[in-house]
Amino acid sequence: MKTTHRTIPGCPPALGPYSLAVQTAAPLLFVSGMTPWDPVTGKIERGSIAEQTRLVLENIKRVVEGSGARLEDTVSCRVYLSNLTPESFKEMNAIYAEYFGGDYPPARATVGTQLLGFDVEIECVVAIENR
Repeated sequence: MKTTHRTIPGCPPALGPYSLAVQTAAPLLFVSGMTPWDPVTGKIERGSIAEQTRLVLENIKRVVEGSGARLEDTVSCRVYLSNLTPESFKEMNAIYAEYFGGDYPPARATVGTQLLGFDVEIECVVAIENR
């Protein structure tokens, strides 16, 4: 089970599909940074930020589910954008919200960085619930 904190008195509110903090007692799955690798072509794809973000999140979903966990149990994400601008952030955030925009979104940081051959990379931590 995870507890999310979208608002905490005296702290800035979460202004997007993320929580200020997430608490869990469950074991954790650490998912390495995923890239916009397309399993159909077997290559990194350089489409729009939205297209790359969707590929990245689908790759994360496959890793998480293949490890016996659930995407909705993600407690933290780090998003890396090669060209962090208001436009690229908005484009990434719209797709990100489709995957994590529910009532209990994970904590998140978004960082502008240099990436080699793609524009979006995301890593995450997932709580593995005992079922």
